[in-house]
Amino acid sequence: MKLQQEFVLARPRERVWAFFGDVPAVARCLPGAEYTGPSGDNSHTGRMSMKVGPFQASFEGEAEVLYDAAAHKVSMSGKGVDKKGASRGKMVMDCLISDEGGSTRVAVDADVQLSGAIAQFGRTGIIQEIAGVLIADFVRNVEAALPDAAAPATGAAAAPASAAAAPRPVSGTRILWLTLKNMISKLFRRTA
Repeated sequence: MKLQQEFVLARPRERVWAFFGDVPAVARCLPGAEYTGPSGDNSHTGRMSMKVGPFQASFEGEAEVLYDAAAHKVSMSGKGVDKKGASRGKMVMDCLISDEGGSTRVAVDADVQLSGAIAQFGRTGIIQEIAGVLIADFVRNVEAALPDAAAPATGAAAAPASAAAAPRPVSGTRILWLTLKNMISKLFRRTA
């Protein structure tokens, strides 16, 4: 399944690029994610927890993250397993970070392969809606974690206030509400 998302951060490209180079800081901004450590030169381990209705999954896995500084591109290839629910996931993702007149546009192009119980959600389009909700939360968290646009750049970005708490699974109720809201808004856009 192909997922494509774009978002704009109100920070200069160099600050965003430096932030994306800090894998633990990026993981702290992704709802439901927990960074568990490096596992090689470019490899990292982590956990992603989510709950959608009665379905709950906690994927543990590993990802290789590569940086192309000349193109301002981050490439990631990873896989994970939910041992309780016997679901598996693989993802290949590219993030292109470009200047947008003082702000930064991030274009995400991902190919996700799911198997097991979670694959049912991929067939219904719910995974695309979940991705939209996660990206919106991620953008808010990154904005909070990055230094203010007027502040001088420092070596490490501050963690958002919520980063100190243990990672919470992605809320299924919130996702359901936002999915319904998006579907209704798309329906009205088509009829207008």
